[in-house]
Amino acid sequence: MNNNFTNMNRRRFFKSSAAGLGSIALNSMLSPQAFAQHVQQPHFAPKAKRIIFLFMSGGPSQHDLFDHKPMLRKHHGKELFIRDGKEGGFIKSQQRLTGMSSGQASFPIAGHKWDFKQHGKSGAWVSDLMPHTAKIVDDLCFVKSMYTEAINHDPAITFFQTGHQIPGRPSFGSWLSYGLGTANKNLPDFSVLISQGTGRPGGQPIYTKLWGNGFLPSVHQGVQFRAGENPVLYLSNPKGETRTSRRHMLDTLKGLNNIAMDQHYDRETQTRIEQYEMAYRMQMSVPEALSFGDEPASTFELYGEDSKKPGTFAANCILARRQAERGVRFIQLYHRGWDQHNGIPDALPKQCMDVDQASAALVTDLKQRGLLDDTLVVWGGEFGRTTYCQGKLTEKEYGRDHHPRCFTYWMAGGGIKPGMSYGETDEFGYNLVSGGVHVHDFHATMLHLLGIDHERLTYKYQGRAFRLTDVHGHVVKDILA
Repeated sequence: MNNNFTNMNRRRFFKSSAAGLGSIALNSMLSPQAFAQHVQQPHFAPKAKRIIFLFMSGGPSQHDLFDHKPMLRKHHGKELFIRDGKEGGFIKSQQRLTGMSSGQASFPIAGHKWDFKQHGKSGAWVSDLMPHTAKIVDDLCFVKSMYTEAINHDPAITFFQTGHQIPGRPSFGSWLSYGLGTANKNLPDFSVLISQGTGRPGGQPIYTKLWGNGFLPSVHQGVQFRAGENPVLYLSNPKGETRTSRRHMLDTLKGLNNIAMDQHYDRETQTRIEQYEMAYRMQMSVPEALSFGDEPASTFELYGEDSKKPGTFAANCILARRQAERGVRFIQLYHRGWDQHNGIPDALPKQCMDVDQASAALVTDLKQRGLLDDTLVVWGGEFGRTTYCQGKLTEKEYGRDHHPRCFTYWMAGGGIKPGMSYGETDEFGYNLVSGGVHVHDFHATMLHLLGIDHERLTYKYQGRAFRLTDVHGHVVKDILA
């Protein structure tokens, strides 16, 4: 056996290869559009170019907001479940319950406190808690038949964000960044904004893993924008550093990283180069994108007084619109505080005040600017709330436990059929009757609107091809325009 061959390690083999694999690898990463292993153009003509996902963390109560069930008021206080040895009941008690209410001796039906009315030409039912949303119902598609297997917050939120209940998979925005490439040069493909609810301050926490890249290259992870002087951590130059000196440092660092790349062929080395360059460009683009200095007074009138306060949901909605205008592909807003196991009469109105006007304003604003047609706006949480009261039911007090079996989302723009409600729950809003939309179906449908076949957007990792929808998911064609 040739000694030269036996002594040749893997690195030396690739370096000396006539094919020049090291150079090809480097060039492919410097020019990802040319050497992408994934889709850089949609599989088919897209209806949407971007998504703004308004995520209500904690699980909004569909019974008190959008899924009108007169039977709840009619049978307020009566036992919901049919149980052996007890009189009454309407629903078989075979459903999975959380540990927070499974030990209750009684499961009384909690009638909604607020009135519902029909609105618009579509006649959509909306609670009095959402007067601004009620005005735009003809632009919305209500999906009243969402469901999930996850019954606790962390796996349920992770499921909606990554398509899997266990952390570690790429988030939806990361899949889009990977699958479609960038739509702008000076801002991230995927941004994140977080606001605190006033209904239940300090509610369920939000973790960075929810906008992580998982096993995808880290260039595809989300970037969180914060309120205050430094909206992106470590973006500003240190004291005494000039833009010229920063440019010189980056050029030198890029040269060192290229040497490391040529030696080790580590894709993350190229990611570091790209991220440094993006950060340099963002030093100029972020302040402009996040400044409200050029917004007229009419903008703040539309979004409400809270929109003048940095970090509020309303202010974040304006930032989402500004980022959409500048080519950010996936904009994720999290609003905390919807986990109302008790105190709904006091807490829920505050949560709705946080988001109702701003959510409706965002849809209206996008429509006025000609952006709604190719921007998909989505509103909802990780699951719904139960028909029965968690804990003691009184005239002035009730709460609701987690309910993954059926809950409500609304969608607008981006190829969604407006002015309709899809799916149906039973007369007590406890089980699905028709049109069930699973989390995987929801993801498949959103990808479809962006021109992506969810079965073809894959990434090979640890010997198998992964995708956002795993081995599931169907496009819900009935809600497409």
